[in-house]
Amino acid sequence: MNRRHFCILLLAAITSGLLVGCKPKAPFSEVPKGRLFGATFQTLNNPVFVEINDGLKAAIEAQGDRLVTLDAQFNSLKQKNDVTELLQQQPAVIFINPVNWEGVKGILIEAKRKNVPVIIVDAPVSDPDLVLCQVASDNFEAGRLACESLAKIKPEAKIVILHLSVNRACIDRVEGFKAEMGRHPGMKILDTQEGKGSAEGARPVMGDLLARFPELDAAFAVNDPSAIGSIAAIEAAGRTGQVTVVTVDGSREGIAAIQAGKLHSTSAQSPREIGRIAAEKAYEHIAGKPVEKDIKIPVKLITRENAASLLEAK
Repeated sequence: MNRRHFCILLLAAITSGLLVGCKPKAPFSEVPKGRLFGATFQTLNNPVFVEINDGLKAAIEAQGDRLVTLDAQFNSLKQKNDVTELLQQQPAVIFINPVNWEGVKGILIEAKRKNVPVIIVDAPVSDPDLVLCQVASDNFEAGRLACESLAKIKPEAKIVILHLSVNRACIDRVEGFKAEMGRHPGMKILDTQEGKGSAEGARPVMGDLLARFPELDAAFAVNDPSAIGSIAAIEAAGRTGQVTVVTVDGSREGIAAIQAGKLHSTSAQSPREIGRIAAEKAYEHIAGKPVEKDIKIPVKLITRENAASLLEAK
C-alpha cells in the first residue's frame, strides 16, 4: 500500500468514527407536540392526589397537550424549586397543590412575574389574588359531615384530632368539624395534634394520645392516610372496637377500611372531578374566557351503608 492509499483509508476511518460518535437528530415526528402544562403535588403517596393528577392528565392529553407532574414529598423548599424549574420551560399553566398554604407566596409571585397562570387544586392558598383560580372540595362541609356522623353514634364522644395545620383544606375540615360540634354539647375535644397527613406520621401520634387519654373513644383524622395510621395505633394498643375514627377523602383504602369495620365514615371528595374542572378552567382562560375565582366541589359522606356501591364505582 502506497502513502496516498494509506492516507485515504486513514481519513475514511476517522470520518466514520466521527459519524458513529454523533447522535442523529430526532426526526420531526418525535418533537414534542402540543402545549406544556405543569403540576406539583404536596405528595403523590396520597391516592387522592394521584386521582386529581389523573383527572388533569386525561383532560389535557385529550386536547393533544402534555402534563409534567412533580412530587414535592411534603417539602416546601422542593416544591418551590420544582415550580422554578417548571417556569423555565414556559408552561401554558401550572397546577399547584401546596405543601404549605402560606409558604407558596414567593413562587406565586415568581409565576405572576413570568406571566404563567397558576391554578390551585385541593388546598387553597393565603394569597388568592396571585392565582387564576382555586378548585377544591367543600372542605368545611366535609369536616361538618364527619362530626355529624360521629355524633349519631357517640353524642358524648371524647375526641382527639389528627391535624395538618399547614394545609388550608385541613384547616377548613377542622373548622367544619368544630362548627358541627357546637350542636352537640356532650362532645368534647381532648387534644389536637399534628398527624402530618400520612399514615406514618399519624400512627405514633395516635399511640401517644391513646396512652395519655384512657377515656379517648373517638378520633377525627383530617384525611384517609392519617386515619389509616390512627387505626393501626388503635389496633396495636388493643383498643379495637373502642375508638371510633371518622375522616375525609373517600379513597379506595378508606372505603375498604369502612367495609372492614375499622373506620366509621369518610367524607368523600371527587378528586378526578377536581382535576378535570381545573384543566377545564385552564383552557377557558387560554381561550380568553373569564374564570371563577373560587370553585368548590361537593362532598358526600360514606358509611358502611353505601361503601360497597361507591367502591365499585371507583
